[in-house]
Amino acid sequence: TLSICNRGVSTTFRIAVRPAGATIANEHYIVYDNYVNAGDTVFLTLGITLATTDVVTVYAGTANTSFSLFGSEIT
Repeated sequence: TLSICNRGVSTTFRIAVRPAGATIANEHYIVYDNYVNAGDTVFLTLGITLATTDVVTVYAGTANTSFSLFGSEIT
């Protein structure tokens, strides 16, 4: 589950999954310029399986946005 917490004015956010830490490209985005209202939190539970080398990259239109990612590691 990924939480996007907006502590400021309304803004947009982006999320990309980069396999093996690849350079970010259009095909890596799973969310692009989605909207989160001021003072709101968005929770995304997507069921994505990641390798240990994959990188989740996030972006927000303002500095007052927090991203937190939670999951389970299977060994």
